[in-house]
Amino acid sequence: MEQETGSSYYSHEKLRAAAEYWDEKDAAGPSLDRARLKALVEEYILANNTCALATGAGDCLRCTPIEYSYHDGCFWMFSEGGKKFIGLSRDPRVCLAIFDKYQGFDKLCGLQISGLARLIEPFSRDYIAHAEYKKIPLSALERLKSPMHLICIRPTRIDCLFSRFKELGCSPRQTLILE
Repeated sequence: MEQETGSSYYSHEKLRAAAEYWDEKDAAGPSLDRARLKALVEEYILANNTCALATGAGDCLRCTPIEYSYHDGCFWMFSEGGKKFIGLSRDPRVCLAIFDKYQGFDKLCGLQISGLARLIEPFSRDYIAHAEYKKIPLSALERLKSPMHLICIRPTRIDCLFSRFKELGCSPRQTLILE
């Protein structure tokens, strides 16, 4: 399928240059210490509870607003179902975004997280542990007509855009690569 760009201005080279724009700028900017960056990222993740989860495979692309919990270095999401499971069944790679409402360039705050998803078997050890973490009684989950699905996402890369990083003498865009 040929990509529709809206005009002849966007050649392959111009699109590639646009895609690489921040790579060059970020490489030249001052970086935060990895431990400090990780602490600030986790603080922001824990201060929020909703993300946009992007999944996809083939011609099925979804971006779903969903509540999450974050513990043990992973994002955990209970879900009744939905089209996001088409992508999850075919490709474990996902992306999620957490962000504040736009209030100007001096108040930008958001994360784009790339990671690997896995589905947790209902009533397995991890499933039960997360239900306990969320304070959801197992009896309530057992009474459901169809099981509540549990998605676990292990982040592999977190791209940050925090205007406040400038106050720390660093570039507002930082990347955290996780193992």
